[in-house]
Amino acid sequence: MNHSIHQSDPALVSGMSRRRLLQRSGTGFGMLGLASLFGDAGMLSGQQRKGVIKTPLSPKKPHFPAKAKHVIHIFCNGGPSHVDTFDPKPELTKHGGKPLPYSNLRTERKTGVCFPSPFKFKRYGESGIEVSEIFKKTAAHIDDICVVRSMHADVPNHEPSLLLMNCGESILARPSVGSWVTYGLGTENQNLPGFIAMSPKGYPIKGAQNWQSAFLPGIYQGTFIDSQHRSVDKLIQNIKNKSINLKDQRRQLDALRALNKLHLEQRGEDAELDARIENYELAYRMQMEASDVFDVSDEPSHVLYNYGPGHPARQMLIARRLVERGVRYVQLWHGQGQPWDNHDDIEKNHRRLAGEQDRAIAALLSDLKRLGLFEETLIIWGGEFGRTPTVELPQAGANQGRINGRDHNHWGFSMWLAGGGIQGGQAYGATDDFGFRAEENPVHVHDLHATMMHLLGFDHKQLTYRYAGRDYRLTDVHGEVKTDWLA
Repeated sequence: MNHSIHQSDPALVSGMSRRRLLQRSGTGFGMLGLASLFGDAGMLSGQQRKGVIKTPLSPKKPHFPAKAKHVIHIFCNGGPSHVDTFDPKPELTKHGGKPLPYSNLRTERKTGVCFPSPFKFKRYGESGIEVSEIFKKTAAHIDDICVVRSMHADVPNHEPSLLLMNCGESILARPSVGSWVTYGLGTENQNLPGFIAMSPKGYPIKGAQNWQSAFLPGIYQGTFIDSQHRSVDKLIQNIKNKSINLKDQRRQLDALRALNKLHLEQRGEDAELDARIENYELAYRMQMEASDVFDVSDEPSHVLYNYGPGHPARQMLIARRLVERGVRYVQLWHGQGQPWDNHDDIEKNHRRLAGEQDRAIAALLSDLKRLGLFEETLIIWGGEFGRTPTVELPQAGANQGRINGRDHNHWGFSMWLAGGGIQGGQAYGATDDFGFRAEENPVHVHDLHATMMHLLGFDHKQLTYRYAGRDYRLTDVHGEVKTDWLA
């Protein structure tokens, strides 16, 4: 039986002992006595964040020394086309407009003949890895990037593939990767959430399920930020109380904690109330630091220029600022819904979407290097699956008259990783000559998760949580660490 390294720590299980309850209930009252440590605003600052108050998000040690301390996951929701970005296929050009030499694999919709990429590929760096023209600025960092060209998932549908990529399970409710990471490691900054998910203009498909904590304590769920807004009050709604000052808020929270203490004493375990108490405290501590981290106006003009305009670019800059301040896991969605789901107009849409990312990704990688954070930050780029090398055929009765798009493809697709212990300058694995199926060194999503956890210092088989009589883990009963990716 696998046991979590944290299962013996009562601060991390949903039930609470009477001793722990009293300890935690006393924390709120103790805050008043520690006013001199908190300053007039009642906030933790600098080194005082560390070790003053024990919370479920306090930093914890992994199984073994970690290469990565933080993760930035750039999520291209909808499914970017690998054969138009990081997996060039000359055979598509040779056979353009002709059927594949084998039967088309089954995907969500019917597809037809070979559809050559409308983009040119070029070799970059000393490694000479070929990258599409639409990611030429990212390609300038290719010697620091491991391109995985042999990813595969289970089904060609957005919803289950999103949950598989984000939670390791396509159907049942399971904790997200970010929740597992913060459960295992905690976070370095107690005044900010350990796990933040940003998406401009609204939720992606499946919404908050993508960053859910499921059966883990609620404090490990991702905090959603609509990054289209510039005002902190809109970015994080209700973060500031405009009616009373911080000192009076502290008194209110202490009174509320006392009432919650009585409630728990009368009714016993209540994981939801436990998480609510922690979230109230975190929201209180965030009021000053959140204003600082999300307001990028203090960045030098040349830094703002390097990232470029637009919401996807701005949230990459915010991600760097979050990591700089010790946030553990940051997920960057491209936008509401599934913007990369280009069933038609691949050339127009992929060029636009890549243009919203390319400059900012290059700036992010450069910035992390400049600040000495690149080696301890794992950066991941990709979607929930790829797209077919064959053209998608119009559906009967559907409003799709143009034959210039691609269907979903879970059989083979590309992702890339950089920083945080990754050996750059390599293209790992391969799809077939046309880019339909992963054939050389196939990598399942479970393998990706196992490798991510390894880089963060965990044996993915041992980081578990007991729920409903079973020890669960992110990778279920699967997953293999891809040692070839490691520096």
